[in-house]
Amino acid sequence: MSGSDELDEAIALANSGRARPTPPPAPRLKRIRRIRWDDWENLDEDEFDPGPGEDEEGESEQPAWAGQGARSGTTPGQGPARGGRPGDTRHGDQGTGGRNAGNRGKGDQDAGGRSGEARPDGAPSPGAPSSDAHPADSRADAGTGGTARPTASRESASREARHTAPRQHGDRSRVSAATWSEAVATAAGAADALPSATVPLDRALGHTLAAPVTALTDLPPFDTSAMDGWAVCGPGPWVPARTADGAERPGLLAGDRSEPPQLADGEAIRIATGARVPPGTSAVLRWEAAERIGGARLRSPSPPQAGADIRPRGQECREGDALLPPGRIVTPPVLGLAAAAGYDEVEIVPRPRAEVLVLGDELLHSGLPRDGRIRDALGPMVGPWLTALGAEVVATRLLGDDAEALHEAVSGTTADLIVTTGGTARGPVDHLQPTLRRMDARLLVRGVRVRPGHPMLLAALRPQQGRRRGSHLVGLPGNPLAALSGLVTLAAPLLRALAGRAEPELRKATLGAEVSGHPRDTRLVPVRHEGSGIRARIRPLRYAGPSMLRGVASCDALAVVPPGGAAPGEDVPLVELPW
Repeated sequence: MSGSDELDEAIALANSGRARPTPPPAPRLKRIRRIRWDDWENLDEDEFDPGPGEDEEGESEQPAWAGQGARSGTTPGQGPARGGRPGDTRHGDQGTGGRNAGNRGKGDQDAGGRSGEARPDGAPSPGAPSSDAHPADSRADAGTGGTARPTASRESASREARHTAPRQHGDRSRVSAATWSEAVATAAGAADALPSATVPLDRALGHTLAAPVTALTDLPPFDTSAMDGWAVCGPGPWVPARTADGAERPGLLAGDRSEPPQLADGEAIRIATGARVPPGTSAVLRWEAAERIGGARLRSPSPPQAGADIRPRGQECREGDALLPPGRIVTPPVLGLAAAAGYDEVEIVPRPRAEVLVLGDELLHSGLPRDGRIRDALGPMVGPWLTALGAEVVATRLLGDDAEALHEAVSGTTADLIVTTGGTARGPVDHLQPTLRRMDARLLVRGVRVRPGHPMLLAALRPQQGRRRGSHLVGLPGNPLAALSGLVTLAAPLLRALAGRAEPELRKATLGAEVSGHPRDTRLVPVRHEGSGIRARIRPLRYAGPSMLRGVASCDALAVVPPGGAAPGEDVPLVELPW
């Protein structure tokens, strides 16, 4: 177990209130300096040197960003130290992929491989731009069809990055992993909204408005009754309005096409909710408040005030008023408002199409764990999670550890977003990064300083099969809670960008208990709301390890705990869950 593993375990135990068992002494093993898998890839010795510490998922503490270079604003970090500790078995674990109890762990390892660096022969890796390129600058090259949308903070961060020289690791520069907030910003700026389309109202639900909805008419379009009762003229008492032959006029109903009669002072006529109010009406007298006098006259113990229970024309809006801005999700009330305002169809940004690829030969998809294999927890979860985030999930495919099947699935996709589970590292059966290099993809994010979920990645794929836009790929670590960390960090903001939705501001909440933190990285901790009003607090839940789902299955949100932890009474940002 690495030093960082021990730290994360201690943090989880501290949060759960349980005592940590005393570990047995580490066996004295011969240090493994170098391992090669000739049938996999010819990597140099540095690719497998352990870093100064590993996180709970087994990857080195500072994995590089590859292909795309550092995100603006990141501070280049020190490369991994050469050598290992006595008893360090990381090299041997690469062969098994570091399976974890909750789900696969192969993708949670980082062997220190770096796309975009020089090979031993001096040639650059395929598709590697310069290390000072901003992630958003590659979107046109990646076929996303958009331009960068820099903000003031991004420009400032970019200037800072250009004036910060990367530290050297041997003869090659290495860039540190992104902070959590930087990774979220990179994903949010990685793509422009998908092309808009005009669809009928019955096909717009769940999409995003691409154009503002303005009123095509006044609402209501004429004066209407708000209640069942009598339309009356004057203070009363009143007599029912009559026709020329002396018969009492029939009541007015919603949808009557004939013009209602003019009321004279002292007259009344029955009226239903939603019916047009006759000219001359001063108020609507509710049915239960009306009394008959001798069967011929009408009075009320409390006469209505002028204008009572009348909805005047244009009370809600006037023609041309702005009703809804672009970027609003089309919900059932949005559909109702658009229909009331006169729309038959609306212009929308379609839901991004997503495909889930579940990797790992060690996964079982039914029954109990057996024969060294474990149940797949991510396959049943990631698709519905993406749906809740606004994607249209077209398929969830179980690929196992098959490099050619992975390449075929990624290169042949028609989805806007591919999400893979596991396989994000550089082990002998981790085929994701070789596949991305083979496709000349751009790695926008490789490694995030967040626990759990450190080895997540984001890549931009070039257009395939004549498509005008490229796709994006989010690589999730194999541990369940670590994978959810990748979903909220990279997939959620990317999907919002593709759907044309604004990135929300994170609201803050007050901690009701101490949360231990990592000394350098952000932690995402499942929490539950307790109390209300000024006593409202959030309380961290147990079972928050990277391979655990028990905590997140019963939590209300994920607390964003800064490096070093947070004390009771401290306000921390919350990532709301999409349900």
